[in-house]
Amino acid sequence: MKLFFDFFPVALFYAAFQYARAHKELAAQKATEWFGFMVSGGVVGPTEAPTVLATIVVVLAIAAQIGWLLVRRQTVSKILWVSMAAAIIFGGATVWFHDPAFIKWKFSIVYWLMGSGFFISARFFRKNPIQALIGEGISLHEQAWHRLNLAWVLFFIGMGCLNLAIAYNFSENAWFNFKLFGSMGLTLLFALAQGLYLARFIKSGPKEESQA
Repeated sequence: MKLFFDFFPVALFYAAFQYARAHKELAAQKATEWFGFMVSGGVVGPTEAPTVLATIVVVLAIAAQIGWLLVRRQTVSKILWVSMAAAIIFGGATVWFHDPAFIKWKFSIVYWLMGSGFFISARFFRKNPIQALIGEGISLHEQAWHRLNLAWVLFFIGMGCLNLAIAYNFSENAWFNFKLFGSMGLTLLFALAQGLYLARFIKSGPKEESQA
């Protein structure tokens, strides 16, 4: 359920782009009418309207996520705050300059920050994020937890690079498709692979030290 919550802004990002792409003239008119004050020159054209509207939607969606968690008095993760800050900075640049390159870089930068955070936490603060998230009821050797954490670090780095490779070598529509279906699918497959690996270490009783 948390995975779908995490991908909620991306799903809205995709939906807003596809709708605006199918109604470019209407999208340009509404974007100029509603958000012209946020755009250099005050006018949004039909070509850039889908990306501009989708970018505004994703910023609002992340803000809604944070608001929902705060209202329910739940902890807002650091990465969600980072994602919000990156969305405002890079999304704002995309809207102002009518340039989708900024919002495309935003996703890669967030991936790289996540990977860096996982690495720095384990390497310099001796706190393994993966063990903290899923370690309850799972008995693994410390080296195995280290390898799992490193695997996520490499996954995030790879996803950031893949995001830019698709952004600069394929159409904008292909990139939007990747953002929803590709990124979610790859994340699910990677999590599933690790889940299969961890399944044999799940214990119903007290934890015992075991080798991986």
